[in-house]
Amino acid sequence: MSNTIQWQLEPRHSYLEFEIRHLYITYVKGMFRKFDATVTSNGTDFNEAVVTANIDIASVFTNDDERDAHLRGADFFDSDRYPQATFKSTDISGSNGKYQVKGMLTIKGVTKETTLDVTYHGRNMDLDSHWVGGFSMTALISRKDFGLEWNTTLLAGGGLIGDEVKITAELEFIEGNQ
Repeated sequence: MSNTIQWQLEPRHSYLEFEIRHLYITYVKGMFRKFDATVTSNGTDFNEAVVTANIDIASVFTNDDERDAHLRGADFFDSDRYPQATFKSTDISGSNGKYQVKGMLTIKGVTKETTLDVTYHGRNMDLDSHWVGGFSMTALISRKDFGLEWNTTLLAGGGLIGDEVKITAELEFIEGNQ
């Protein structure tokens, strides 16, 4: 990469959320309060970029202390044994600010190829005169693919929670070459 830029996540203006079906009638949302990511690109051309991310599993937050403890426990993330989830890109394709980022996602010690749909919204200068790039990201994963299999059967049939997890993020990255 001739014009390599190292982009560092700006955590105060970024969030990482998830949602999953609950009782098959609604969705429960949660977020990870602590995560970090970097992007190494050739200028603002992201087709050859490298994306890495680390998520602190113990930072899971769903606005319910009991549920958060259950998610950190062995039934779900087992955060004592697996304190981080990670992502590293393997291929990026796209144009006009719309990208598909393929990579290896590791949760609870299980690694699977995952595709992220990413939109680059451009860049602007912040109040400290740093160039900042804005991105939106979505992905769908099966929680069972990563060993997150706990569920309970409802009296009316079906499980308490669904399998498909929607992951969304709004991310700001500060350009490192300033």
